[in-house]
Amino acid sequence: MSGVYDFEAKLLDGTPQKLDAYRGKVLLIVNVASKCGFTPQYAGLEALYRAHRDAGFAVLGFPCNQFGHQEPGDAAEIRAFCSTHYAVTFPLFAKIDVNGANTHPLYRFLKHAAPGLLGSEAIKWNFTKFLIDREGNVERRYASADTPDKVDKDLVRLLLE
Repeated sequence: MSGVYDFEAKLLDGTPQKLDAYRGKVLLIVNVASKCGFTPQYAGLEALYRAHRDAGFAVLGFPCNQFGHQEPGDAAEIRAFCSTHYAVTFPLFAKIDVNGANTHPLYRFLKHAAPGLLGSEAIKWNFTKFLIDREGNVERRYASADTPDKVDKDLVRLLLE
């Protein structure tokens, strides 16, 4: 696999979605959860999305229940939570694993392309972010504690390239 466009994932409603549909856009791919200390980042992610979507940007949210069981809901519960509490309009995908034997192939690629601290490929917690350029290459990995506003400068640079 050479870039994120080579992958497919199911949307929250179960519909298969080829990531090739986002070709030419700058992407921020995030593993999300509804019951996490970082959950308020949904507001910042949505603000980034609304501010830059017309310039060719999308946030792709991938719910994950691997960290403290902080995403226990089914698809309908996740959708309701995100729309009611944070008015999320960016694409949300079906729940996936980001670590372990059942890691989604997209996350295997992302982790290998942009290892974390000290070269570790493991995702440490919810709201780890991967910034993807318009060609589908991983530009940068951000830790859970890195808020969406920290991504904005790098995002704008990629949008202008």
